[in-house]
Amino acid sequence: MNLPTPAIVAERGAVRLPRLALILLCAAYLLPGIFGRAPWRNADLTAFGFMTSIAQGRAPWWQPAIAGIPAEGGPLPYWLGALSIKALPFLDAPVAARLPYALVLAGVFIAVWYACFHLARTEAAQPVAFAFGGEAHAVDYARALADGALLALMASLGLLQLGHETTPELLQLLSVSVYLYGLAAAPFRPDRSRMAVLLSLPVLAASDAPTVACGLGALGLLLNHRSSYDEAKNQRVWLLGALTLAVLSAWAFKGWAWRVHAGVDLGSLLSLLTWFCWPSLPLALWTLWRWRRHGLRRHISVPAIALLVPVMACLTMDGSDRALLLALPSLAILAAFALPTLSRGFAAAVDWFSVFFFSAAALFFWLYYLSMHTGWPPRPLANLRRLAEGFEPQFSLVALVFAIGATAAWLALVRWRTARHRHALWKSLALPAGGVALGWLLVMSLLLPPLDYARSLAPLVSRLQARMPPDVACLAAPGQSLPTLAALEWHGRWSVQGRGSLDTTSCSYGVIGTSQPTPHGWQVLAQVKRPTDRSGNAGLVLLRRQ
Repeated sequence: MNLPTPAIVAERGAVRLPRLALILLCAAYLLPGIFGRAPWRNADLTAFGFMTSIAQGRAPWWQPAIAGIPAEGGPLPYWLGALSIKALPFLDAPVAARLPYALVLAGVFIAVWYACFHLARTEAAQPVAFAFGGEAHAVDYARALADGALLALMASLGLLQLGHETTPELLQLLSVSVYLYGLAAAPFRPDRSRMAVLLSLPVLAASDAPTVACGLGALGLLLNHRSSYDEAKNQRVWLLGALTLAVLSAWAFKGWAWRVHAGVDLGSLLSLLTWFCWPSLPLALWTLWRWRRHGLRRHISVPAIALLVPVMACLTMDGSDRALLLALPSLAILAAFALPTLSRGFAAAVDWFSVFFFSAAALFFWLYYLSMHTGWPPRPLANLRRLAEGFEPQFSLVALVFAIGATAAWLALVRWRTARHRHALWKSLALPAGGVALGWLLVMSLLLPPLDYARSLAPLVSRLQARMPPDVACLAAPGQSLPTLAALEWHGRWSVQGRGSLDTTSCSYGVIGTSQPTPHGWQVLAQVKRPTDRSGNAGLVLLRRQ
């Protein structure tokens, strides 16, 4: 039975976003942050440490390690960065490690676009046919919605930082996106869709997410079993093969691990969902309401099952934002199907909020930049010197040119959107996506030096090096975190021993935390801390064997 569709779209509304503008927007989102910065502490620095351990021969390919401490989970995500570092020796290692992950994020964009495109081509997703013609053509309508899904994904605040790291979660995100494409394209591209599901689930399992891979595969089997498309039913055999390969790859890469943490705080979870999934989540909820009678149709059920599994993983992992990251492709696709049903008032509210919010953010970034280099206004520079002790501003003409170009492009986008008679379906997401890209580009150009100084552990290691003889080759650091050990190995160029204790090490120098007691037989030389550490608890105590 054909149910009435809530989508009412005229032919003039199904225009696609100009391809040059879309490519430039994607480039403005993807490229900033690749160059000119060190690996940032925590997950980004830890993953980079595992990559360099392989590339520099300090650990085997099958078992990457930092200071002798092996990585948890499979090594597949670290192979990407290690291969790039070895293949591009003329580039700085952090830059070389980020390049394949920039391509991974580009692959996520492509997979989400095509997944939404094929879902929008299904019969149940088509807009209402007008009595005298003039409704949107099927392919044009699908292209416009796919553009909207890509804009919704780029506008998602949760993707901004995690999408520009070199962590296993980004490879997981690509696998989920390719799997979405495999299910969506089954009725139209059977061969490509089979290869997509056959590759995506094993890669997802080998990238430290085997439970998510098995959950997605099982729900995909159930969905295709109930499908009215024969091509989708025929995909069940390939899904069984993909599930089998996923289990085998998780076993081979030692990906099975218990990560369930009970007791998630409801308030913290709601706060995470609010900002992490903005603006896709409210639009996706509106889609589920307006298309509620079509809940079993493929354009709703496919992204819904790919949304359910990451959300459940987030709940069972104590509200992990890295688990929730895998839900963003599905949320973006569901958000796209809300576009044909939005009222003019809601679209106008989104536009004006985006204009004011991102324009105010851009003005804030420019004021900080002016204060750093001219001293006016004085308050931002004073705050910066107080928060980042020892930081000195650095001028870059290239960064300034890119920032001016991005600001001019934002003003042009605002002028275009606020003009009258804009009928494109994706128009409501143009300003949010453009504003996020503008903010990221301005931060990665105007404010990159102070941000890198605050987020990197290079200043801490530099202060440590200044208090040690230059010929020290071995450094004991038992009990230190993986990011700290990775920073000592990369920035300090020392052979770091992270296992055992100071009593058993052969090194003449060692470091301990500021809260640890000084062991017998060692002399305190200095205590160093990060320039942005106000409490002094995140520093290190340098010791020498007596």
